[in-house]
Amino acid sequence: MKALKSRITRSLPSQAEVLTCDNSGAKVLKIFSVKGHNTVRGRYPAAGIGDLVLASVKKGKLEMRKTVVLAVIVRQKKEFRRADGTRVKFEDNAAVVLKDEKGNPKGTIFKGPIAKEVAERWPAVAKVASIVV
Repeated sequence: MKALKSRITRSLPSQAEVLTCDNSGAKVLKIFSVKGHNTVRGRYPAAGIGDLVLASVKKGKLEMRKTVVLAVIVRQKKEFRRADGTRVKFEDNAAVVLKDEKGNPKGTIFKGPIAKEVAERWPAVAKVASIVV
């Protein structure tokens, strides 16, 4: 996992529900922890584009429901600023379910675009993605 070049606005706090954009079997994830998150005491952990999160599956296939999975945030509604000054925002919040902490995705097809920052940070996710914005 590489460091990001731009400062991402973290717009998905703990307990946020996020749609998945892959064919892993999960449909809705509930974020409960953000890996590698450092913040002030008392603040809720929040995730942004490219962050690794721990989430529980709320909706999806029966064997996936009520399980804890690793996921990467690939889209967020809240706009964020890139290093070149452009601002990017997406229509929805979306995540991709991972097999392991190395970044290998569980699904084989991603619906919709993923952010360029995710492609740089998670090369295995970028290989499966069809559109990178």
